[in-house]
Amino acid sequence: MSIAPEEVRAPARDAMLFRSSPVRTFVMVFAVLMVAYVAVSPVVGWIAGDSGDPWWVTAVQAVLIGAAVAGAYAVSARAALSTWVRVSSGGLELAAQESDPVLLDWADIAAVVIRRDGLRTVLDVVPVDLDSVHPVQEGDTGGPALADTPRGPAFTADLTQIWPSPRALRRAINRHLSR
Repeated sequence: MSIAPEEVRAPARDAMLFRSSPVRTFVMVFAVLMVAYVAVSPVVGWIAGDSGDPWWVTAVQAVLIGAAVAGAYAVSARAALSTWVRVSSGGLELAAQESDPVLLDWADIAAVVIRRDGLRTVLDVVPVDLDSVHPVQEGDTGGPALADTPRGPAFTADLTQIWPSPRALRRAINRHLSR
């Protein structure tokens, strides 16, 4: 089980925390489903023959289906895996999908890439050398998942549910990497 970011002392005072948010995931999935349901319902009604129900019946159906599906997704095993990234002048801390957190000094990072992979947003952090990666606490057995990239092995994290947003994370990382 991953260590919560509150249990780890930040490496510097200017730390910005980005973490997965099941509430944000619920709201986003619910909103998308509501728009899709309301947009498609008139077309389905026209093709299947109008049932004669008032408009509010469609709205209630949209809310019930949207809430059920968004709720199921928000508590699913994939969505329940916590991810957090902390950016500070002390380095980049990363705990992805229930892994033990690791700390990389900015000088020890060869590349940071935030990319799209289908519907997911993924963070790839390529260390200069895997030996330069520091476990955040003693006894940690392993960091985030490693993936082979053209630049070498990279720590990966799914940022799809991260809050404030992957775009804000990219800006924070770029501020520190440009120094």
